[in-house]
Amino acid sequence: MNIEGKEISPEAKRADLPVTGMTCAACSSRVQNTLSELKGVEKASVNLAVGQATVYYNPAETSVDEFVKTIKDLGYGVSVSTITIPIKGMTCASCVNRVQDALSSLNGVFSASVNLATEKATVEYSPAQAGVRDFRKAIRDAGYDIVEVQPGEDIVEKEKREREEAYRKLRTKLITGIALTIPIFVLMLWEHLGLSAIIEIPEQVNFLLQFLIQTPVQFWVGWQFYTGAFAAARHRTTNMNTLIAVGTSAAYIYSVTATFFPSVFEIEGYSAHVYFDTAATIIVLILLGRLFEARAKGRTSEAIKKLAGLQPKTARVVVNGEEKDIPIEDVEIGDVILVRPGEKIPVDGILKDGHSSVDESMISGESIPVEKNAGDQVIGATINKTGSFRFEAIRVGRDTMLSQIINMVQEAQGSRPPIARLVDKIASVFVPAVMGIATVTFIVWFVFGPEPALTYALLNFVAVMIIACPCALGLATPTSIMVGTGKGAENGILIRGAEALETAHRINTIVFDKTGTLTKGEPVVTDIVTAQGSGNRDQDILFYAASAEKGSEHPLGDAIIKKAKEQKIELKDPTDFQAVPGHGIKAKIDGKIVLLGNDKFMRDENIDIKVLSGKAEQLSGEGRTPMYVAVDGNAIGIVAVADTLKENSVAAIRALQKMGVETVMITGDNKRTAAAIARQAGIDRVLAEVLPEDKAREVKKLQAENKVVAMVGDGINDAPALAQADVGIAIGTGADVAMEASDITLIGGDLKGVVTSIALSKATISNIRQNLFWAFAYNTILIPVAAGVLFPFFGILLNPMLAAAAMGMSSVTVVTNALRLRKFRVSL
Repeated sequence: MNIEGKEISPEAKRADLPVTGMTCAACSSRVQNTLSELKGVEKASVNLAVGQATVYYNPAETSVDEFVKTIKDLGYGVSVSTITIPIKGMTCASCVNRVQDALSSLNGVFSASVNLATEKATVEYSPAQAGVRDFRKAIRDAGYDIVEVQPGEDIVEKEKREREEAYRKLRTKLITGIALTIPIFVLMLWEHLGLSAIIEIPEQVNFLLQFLIQTPVQFWVGWQFYTGAFAAARHRTTNMNTLIAVGTSAAYIYSVTATFFPSVFEIEGYSAHVYFDTAATIIVLILLGRLFEARAKGRTSEAIKKLAGLQPKTARVVVNGEEKDIPIEDVEIGDVILVRPGEKIPVDGILKDGHSSVDESMISGESIPVEKNAGDQVIGATINKTGSFRFEAIRVGRDTMLSQIINMVQEAQGSRPPIARLVDKIASVFVPAVMGIATVTFIVWFVFGPEPALTYALLNFVAVMIIACPCALGLATPTSIMVGTGKGAENGILIRGAEALETAHRINTIVFDKTGTLTKGEPVVTDIVTAQGSGNRDQDILFYAASAEKGSEHPLGDAIIKKAKEQKIELKDPTDFQAVPGHGIKAKIDGKIVLLGNDKFMRDENIDIKVLSGKAEQLSGEGRTPMYVAVDGNAIGIVAVADTLKENSVAAIRALQKMGVETVMITGDNKRTAAAIARQAGIDRVLAEVLPEDKAREVKKLQAENKVVAMVGDGINDAPALAQADVGIAIGTGADVAMEASDITLIGGDLKGVVTSIALSKATISNIRQNLFWAFAYNTILIPVAAGVLFPFFGILLNPMLAAAAMGMSSVTVVTNALRLRKFRVSL
């Protein structure tokens, strides 16, 4: 294919991206040139007039997500919408591929990800080129359906009702199937049970009775297999329903023929048998497996249910001094809400009056209640423990933190990690390959098998068709991802997508921003030193320093004043206040001249600090900022201030090092201060004096050393480095921009979450590998056994009924193994 003089390969895909923010030819050229340089892009062109970038690319090497990220990094926007569509009727990995291909083929769809465990499709698309109507048609044309909702109806509730209804129907059919299959077995074993002594039933009459009982099992209890198979056949494809429908139909048709036309199978020394029991048992066992699977899949989404259940139903709004309980949906931004002890906070807001301690464990994973005073932010769904307070609503409905958490977890559960691509490739050829193997099995047994050859050929054909399980393959990855991301949410860890969850287990280097990440981000007084012979106490030094700082707005001054207030020291207002930027301050306290500042400031003021300089150097070497205090020309002491490490920083660093992860600290501080903080934290490597704009470059350098790098940060200036890292981890107490650029967000800001994230990733990927191993090993080993490879050596054949039981259990085993992740724990 030749586009504007450039040859485009046949496997190339086209993406039309609506770009916003371009104002001139230079903008469009910049976007075009940058996109053209990306690996996997064969041609890129940008039309300024219509605001669109057209990219031809190799989907095996790059993706639309990469183009969107690149355009945004250049400072422009991309009008991309995302929609999640609940789908009905999918049963196996082949169904997932079918729906995914149907959606991906639509013009304007950039990516489509279909998840069998959640039964949802997540589609990224251009609203100008595609819409819900197109998606609905594509899904229905593929032989499936979507969950429809009426205006104003809650889609989550509708989906839940439909799942419950489907479960009830499945259970009813299963019970009916069991009730009908039992008498079929009784008829089959009539002679062996000695019942012929009571009532003699001729063989052909027995067969006829089995036919009458089994037919409803075949065509009512098992009808869903036929509808699924017919839908697939209409689109010239196959799925798991095809295998079951063809396999059971073969046994049924053979049995019907033996019942009504027994002469067809009559050979010397052999009379025809029927296999109605086999067909009925296969259908019942597969339905039983699906029922177990549906129950287990329901448990995989418990994290979402728990989060959704946290939301209170009502809020007590104060209007004109009167309290009124209203539905949570009616709360508006600006409403003043009253919360009493023991009640849940209904929405996000800012505390106006009152104070309390709030249990935020359901959001952050931290068990210790957080003190709240006027001006502090409160989060919806957290629990007020002690005092009553009023707060002003600032985020309501789908904008609350709880709603955003639920949305992010749902998106992550619906996403697909790179490891799933292997499954996709295998699933696309799995069913046709199984049908081919089954056909070859039938021919080989029919031609070379012992008498009755047709019976042996039929039974082994059915066994191969039934035992193959693309269902286990389809569930292996998404069930683990669902439980893993849900478990992360329970621990205050929000994982943006399955790719981040997969990449995190390979991390071998973590870069920590210092301020606000390793440290608390606010200076505190760490040391008070008195000069020998001055006759002053610690309280005296703090009194003069804090009183002088009352006229200052410097953050170090705030730390000194806060320390004085903690010690209940009564401060005086300074007079003749004078600030010397970068050096110190000068003020009069009770008529005495007080100086507070660094060594240069003291020398400029002719203050002798020899007696204190040694201690000042020691404090400076420990990463603290020493400030000399002088009164009336005499140095009386030092107040040292530092940004101290967070409580769990040291424990988190140690835990990471035990996991074999190299720890790196990046900071704009000087090398001496940075080295001191690194020593306290136990950090392996320090990158000091790094400007904010150079943080991403330092991450890139580490990646060039073949390291898989995670960046942990909280500020706006960390966003480029978070985006550059293989995995960006944002502290949830930081800037929204940092969280937007990250792959993982730690809601509580505790660095234990970094350790938990990596451990959870390792546990989840290990679980996925176990599931895939089971699914592949099951099919690889048992399909040849079902085909009869053991018969020439050991005389062993696999009964189709056992094949059905094994197939049903393989899916249940995969889902049950994924549920083990719910017991995941990390202790530092």
